[in-house]
Amino acid sequence: MRDFLLSIYPWIKALHIAAVIAWMAGMMYLPRLFIYHHQAAKGGEAERFFVQMERRLLKGVINPSMIAVWLLAGLMLYANPALFSAGWFMVKFPMVLGISAIHGWYARARRAFERGERPRTERFWRVMNEIPFLMMLIAVFMAVAKPL
Repeated sequence: MRDFLLSIYPWIKALHIAAVIAWMAGMMYLPRLFIYHHQAAKGGEAERFFVQMERRLLKGVINPSMIAVWLLAGLMLYANPALFSAGWFMVKFPMVLGISAIHGWYARARRAFERGERPRTERFWRVMNEIPFLMMLIAVFMAVAKPL
């Protein structure tokens, strides 16, 4: 099995990168929707629109992309277990875990918005919009430049 995975490793890696791009696009857009949701009148048409958009983004893009990222990463790690001992991987992996935790937290916030709640503030969501991006930058720099 490992030999087969190594033979298609570049394809797995390319799919992994594509899934990361889709996941991160959604992770950076969802907090922006939360900001707009905060600005919408409670119970109004705009609020219903944002609830629908947030649900579709999470269930149609963010969740499937994250699942693909983890599955493809698992295949790469199975094919090349030496990655576990690479210094750059020891920095990248906690970033991915952190982004995954934020993903779960966003999902919980989305359900709160759907119930008509307004968790946190617009300013908070503006800051949260940047955190996954910064974590992703660290992960990408580690995986590409391999400085450690």
